[in-house]
Amino acid sequence: MDTPDETLAQAAAGGDRAAFAALVGRHYDRIQGLAWRLTGSRADAEDLAQDICAALPVKLAHWRGEARFSTWLYRVVVNAAHDLRRRQATRARAADGWGDWEVARQDDIAASRAAQDWLEAAMARLTPDLRDTVALVLGEELTQAEAGQILGVSEGTVAWRMSEVKKRLRAIAAEEAR
Repeated sequence: MDTPDETLAQAAAGGDRAAFAALVGRHYDRIQGLAWRLTGSRADAEDLAQDICAALPVKLAHWRGEARFSTWLYRVVVNAAHDLRRRQATRARAADGWGDWEVARQDDIAASRAAQDWLEAAMARLTPDLRDTVALVLGEELTQAEAGQILGVSEGTVAWRMSEVKKRLRAIAAEEAR
């Protein structure tokens, strides 16, 4: 006659490997079947069954024998499935948040790229003397006096050119908005 589960569980809790192997062999299909019904996923059920069996020696040390072994084991499987669902939900929420952040980041990159492309196209429409002035004042962050020295014009001329650049860029933007 077969050894009762409760006797095997007590022996396994005491370190008897043969008793543990007999328990796992006897109940593995039930563990996996219940896990599959609880998770709805064969892959999750297989992983869960393996995780439960790996943790079973420690869990058996806490088994008090107040209920039938199979009842206790079912509770272990149900708890493990609940834990798995909580972990999956947490990962899903984290992934959603990450996804939202990544979408926003990509939108910002695209907007910056579009603005840069627009500015390059608009600058190409300016005269060379205005482009040179903008390149020195805004691109190289020189003062108007320094840019004037390099370009061989007065500081006032650089100020006028910068004003003219702003005016022309506004006009280009307005023209494109129509």
